[in-house]
Amino acid sequence: MSNAVTADQSNTNNSPISANDTSNNSTQYQPQLIEAAQQAKWANDKRYEVGNEPSDKPSRYMLSMFPYPSGKLHMGHVRNYTISDVLSRYYRLKGYEVMQPMGWDGFGLPAENAAIANQTPPAAWTFANIDNMRAQLKLLGLSIDWSREFATCSPEYYQWEQWLFLQLYKKGLVYKKLSTVNWDPVDNTVLANEQVIDGKGWRSGAPVEKRDIPMYYFNITDYADELLDDLDQLEGHWPSEVLTMQRNWIGRSSGMEVHFPYVLAGQENTLDVFTTRPDTLMGVTYMAVAAEHPLAQYASEQDDTIAQFCALCKKGSVAEADLAKAEKIGMDTGLTVTHPLTGEEVPVWVANYVLMSYGSGAVMAVPAHDERDYEFATKYNLPIKQVIDIPNGYFDEIEAEAKANDTAANLAYTERNTLVNSGEFDGLDFEQAFDVMLAKLEPQELAKKKIQYRLRDWGVSRQRYWGCPIPMVNCEHCGTVPVEEQDLPVVLPTDVVPDGRGNPLKNIPEFVNTTCPKCGNPAERETDTFDTFVESSWYYARFASPNDAQNMVNKSAANKWLPVDQYIGGVEHAVMHLLYARFFHKLMRDENLVSGNEPFANLMTQGMVLAGTFYRVNADGSTTYYFAEDIDIEFDERGQPIKALLKADGQPVTIGKIEKMSKSKNNGVDPQLTIDKYGADTVRLYTLFTAPADQTLEWSDDALKGPYNFVKKVWRIATEHMQALADANLSLDALNNNALNTDDLSKEAKNLRRKTHETIAKIDNDLGDRLALNTPVSSLMELSNELASFKASSEQDLRVQHEALVDLLTMLSVYAPHVGEHLLEALGLESSALTYPAVDENALVQDTITMVVQVNGKMRGKMDVAPNSDPEQLKVQARTMESVAKFITGDIKKEIVVPNKLVNIVVAG
Repeated sequence: MSNAVTADQSNTNNSPISANDTSNNSTQYQPQLIEAAQQAKWANDKRYEVGNEPSDKPSRYMLSMFPYPSGKLHMGHVRNYTISDVLSRYYRLKGYEVMQPMGWDGFGLPAENAAIANQTPPAAWTFANIDNMRAQLKLLGLSIDWSREFATCSPEYYQWEQWLFLQLYKKGLVYKKLSTVNWDPVDNTVLANEQVIDGKGWRSGAPVEKRDIPMYYFNITDYADELLDDLDQLEGHWPSEVLTMQRNWIGRSSGMEVHFPYVLAGQENTLDVFTTRPDTLMGVTYMAVAAEHPLAQYASEQDDTIAQFCALCKKGSVAEADLAKAEKIGMDTGLTVTHPLTGEEVPVWVANYVLMSYGSGAVMAVPAHDERDYEFATKYNLPIKQVIDIPNGYFDEIEAEAKANDTAANLAYTERNTLVNSGEFDGLDFEQAFDVMLAKLEPQELAKKKIQYRLRDWGVSRQRYWGCPIPMVNCEHCGTVPVEEQDLPVVLPTDVVPDGRGNPLKNIPEFVNTTCPKCGNPAERETDTFDTFVESSWYYARFASPNDAQNMVNKSAANKWLPVDQYIGGVEHAVMHLLYARFFHKLMRDENLVSGNEPFANLMTQGMVLAGTFYRVNADGSTTYYFAEDIDIEFDERGQPIKALLKADGQPVTIGKIEKMSKSKNNGVDPQLTIDKYGADTVRLYTLFTAPADQTLEWSDDALKGPYNFVKKVWRIATEHMQALADANLSLDALNNNALNTDDLSKEAKNLRRKTHETIAKIDNDLGDRLALNTPVSSLMELSNELASFKASSEQDLRVQHEALVDLLTMLSVYAPHVGEHLLEALGLESSALTYPAVDENALVQDTITMVVQVNGKMRGKMDVAPNSDPEQLKVQARTMESVAKFITGDIKKEIVVPNKLVNIVVAG
């Protein structure tokens, strides 16, 4: 196969094949050859690198969530980055200066686990994976500015989050406090919630304990109102489900803090609780406190049984979701507090479902109107007092269902209604009760109105090695002291092989031992590292000036590129990552590093890639999953699998569910193998054509043949067109540079031009306005069909065909850049200078349209007429058609004209 022909070459060799090479192989579409050549050209030209200097072009920042360097791409990566690339290429054609960068979320627990398994330092494992994944990404033909690449595990990057941490520490936005964590007593390490399996450590199998350890926190709650209120600015630009999830996570609630007085060891105090339902205050029958609460600790000192119970509560996961599912257990402390309205003594229980780290570590229990309290009260035979009116029959369905399932019905009524059994408050609704109770209790300092958030301050300390060191020093004389800015970065040692038992940094004297920045005496470095969400919370901003050694973010570069115009990633990041990134943007704004309030102007959450699963359940109850290529599958007439046999032994396997591609289910598809077989352009087209980008994609190897055949069809059309041009001795230079004369076009040529310009307009609208990425591929396929059926019978027809083909290839290059640009270059065009085709409004005007003629609802003919013709003239023309007249065998009762579509003649008889 010859090199692509450029504009300054002879027009006698203007096809993707050489005029002198007529071998069969050279006329065929061979993606591996042309894709490698195009990628090399882009790299040599530094085609997609952009600068930070002012430009007369509008800027566009396109970003997909950067990957964790696990070692190999999966199809989720392919889909994510193809979406971003299609939009990037589209906006370049539209005249924008587009930045599409790529980096690596380098720190993380998987690298430590891999290091333990392979006895390899996490740094070596991570950077080797980065090299591998970078090569894979380049095979996809992504228009990435690789000059901006960085890994977050490099000191040049993480020194700046250390710097920002110090600024926040000075401002009081960072603090240190005890926090309850999951602790593995065998491995002597903190476990993430997902590392606790059935109450045991994932690696050691030891029962997990709750332990209080000192941790650093970002005071994100200081920004809670702004984080919540600014979501309104994102309406219509972010998916509504993501906005709802963030609002719920922040969870601003207006309620009342109520104080329950008590006397303990001669000291007066109050047990403080926050409630959003003060209207149920008269229904409180017990108080529940966390095992770490001072009242529980006091009771433990008096009673060894309570102490043992509190120790039991400290075992198990601290995850909110796990607590919700766990069995509710408790013990009466023997202590009481005084009800602020009734003066009655209320017993205090210690319960495992109350966490000290949430609120005050205490809740007022109203079993009649809270499902969790009801479950607890019925278990321990505690009083249940109804104080909200319950409609008749409200629990009938619940009780019937419980009876059918032989379970206990939870009869807590949690809705708002009129108060009952509440003395002077009877008959009041929620708002009235709130106001009256507050008016009574506030003067006595027994209650106050309060805004509370579900959002908690962000604990960023992790007791693990592979992360960014926290720039603090612990001095026995001065306490906790920040590292001096000039001593940044605090560099993480990279030649460490962890063994999974505690943080290895503690055992590295060269790292730990230092001097106190304040007094100069010997001191120890903090060995905790940052939560890896810290790195991913500001990487988007660093891409604006990745090589700036003087600033975390260069303000002028940030002003040019930020906010990100289009951010793309999975909905699973809707809360944590996106919330923390929004928080960091506001922190950087307040440090005068960036402008604006939000980091991402528009957000798209792409759907997951799914695939079928095949498995066997083993004798020991475990499950073995098999790769699809190891299975012989029999399909029914609808293409659904009905039988599966393992090739190795010919025995049946179970056909499982369609699930998210994963290593554990062996249902992933290696992008490398697919690209090797079909080419990157086909894979790109398939991932976007098969389903809307924000919906799940069900993978099918067979379905790849459709986009592959489409690309081959376009190749054939281009090849035949270039041969026709050569036969007609038409100059490509003249075709490409001279305006098309549209006078006296044939009907077929007009139709092709109309289809071409309708397609231009539709794809422009789909990508620019609707963000619909699948429908443009359908439009391109339709246009290719028109081109394939068009028979050029004159030089003018060839010129119209040429215009349509160039426009098709230009739009196709957004999705399939290798073949699109290769063929455009073969047509004499410079691919680096391409622009999106302009719509010729005149081409959209139809001289004639075809209308259907019916007799009694059945089609009897067609007629070509001028658009918007007079209905009476249409009726006359329809009646005189020979194919229609012979069916008018009776009186005409009615004639119906649907403008520009049909004429229906209703005949009696």
